[in-house]
Amino acid sequence: MQAGEDAAIAPGAPDRRVAATDPRLIVDTAAMSRFQWGIVATMVGLNALDGFDVLSISFASPGIAAALGVDRAALGIVLSMELIGMAIGSLVLGGVADRIGRRATILGCLMVMATGMLGASTAQGVTGLSLWRVLTGLGIGGMLAATNAAVAEAANARRRALCVVLMASGYPVGSVIGGSISAVLLARYDWQAVFLFGGVATLCFIPLVLRFAPESIAFLMHRRPPDALARINRSLERMGHPTIDVLPAPEPRPVKVPLVELFSPVFAHVTGLLTLAYLMHIMTFYFIVKWIPKIVVDMGFAAPLAAGVLVWASVGGATGALLLGLLTARVRLLGLTIAAMLLSTVLVIVFGQERTDLAALSAIAALAGFATNAAVVGLYALIAQSFPTAMRATATGFVIGIGRGGSALAPALAGLLFAAGYGLSSVAMLMAGGSAIAAAALFALGRRTTAA
Repeated sequence: MQAGEDAAIAPGAPDRRVAATDPRLIVDTAAMSRFQWGIVATMVGLNALDGFDVLSISFASPGIAAALGVDRAALGIVLSMELIGMAIGSLVLGGVADRIGRRATILGCLMVMATGMLGASTAQGVTGLSLWRVLTGLGIGGMLAATNAAVAEAANARRRALCVVLMASGYPVGSVIGGSISAVLLARYDWQAVFLFGGVATLCFIPLVLRFAPESIAFLMHRRPPDALARINRSLERMGHPTIDVLPAPEPRPVKVPLVELFSPVFAHVTGLLTLAYLMHIMTFYFIVKWIPKIVVDMGFAAPLAAGVLVWASVGGATGALLLGLLTARVRLLGLTIAAMLLSTVLVIVFGQERTDLAALSAIAALAGFATNAAVVGLYALIAQSFPTAMRATATGFVIGIGRGGSALAPALAGLLFAAGYGLSSVAMLMAGGSAIAAAALFALGRRTTAA
């Protein structure tokens, strides 16, 4: 294969090979090529798919409650099921992505997600639906850990934070597109159509990943499979960058496994504070995105209109993510994320003041989505830049896994509070506290980093 690549250089053409050059340095210092932006776009699309797959249960929840005869407390538990799967997937498959590769993990997760979505469309009861949602969440959790690492490693140093934020902004974009399609489907079909559409859309991404997302150069440099040089050079050529003659000397292998290394003296405080921040803020985030449709239906609006309010929350989320991405070039990422969390606290409390005007409700939902999602994507970028290649996917998987595992309590807790007779304003105030605690954790991280 190497000989074939050498033969492909035309006679008299300049040999673009650069001896003894680290390909990671080439990627870091060269301008972003169209192919690299294509990798980023593919990961944005995958995260958009995650956004729809996660929120599909929210779009379908009014129909599920009516068809299966479940109350708010039981519905809250169903809404939490894929978050449990996501926690397991992030914890387990994040480490897998650091062992077998980002690309292979993504492809496997797509198959798991498609199976779970299509299975949910056939569910006849709460137990079956819950099990299919756990399976879907398993794939989503592993996907996010792998795509976060893949984007960070496809981008150059200058655009890395921006690319991770753009990837994370795919989540609300997927919610907007998926919510708009769901509103149309729910106007004509039963709730099962939402999951059927999601399963088919998930399968369609497999050929896109095979075509546009090669294995990360940083991962190949770290793991060094037998064909690492040839695969790295193919990727460098597709990126329009110089190729290399030989691989640089390997870095010393860490004595500890990456999961243990997360709690070494170097990384323990970063791991702990980022995990706490993600856990607390994501509880606030999932209260909003999981309960909006049911809350709006209980106010007397039709299910398609309720899906529309969640779409507006997702539009706000996409706007917040993109604005945060643009501001990262001028403002410190940590400060931006803290500000977004504080704004999230205020707006979720405001959302809890019940309204009978659908337009006003949609506007508040959009603003709350703006702040909550901007903080989420800021956290993803902070995680990506806080850990080295060898442990990036593992760290992402751990932080997100613990966070998502804890956040599974959010929809269920809100459901229990509603069932116990607490009003929307009281529940919203309690759930908004997660963002405030997260902001405090990041403030502590900033002080600790500055002091170091």
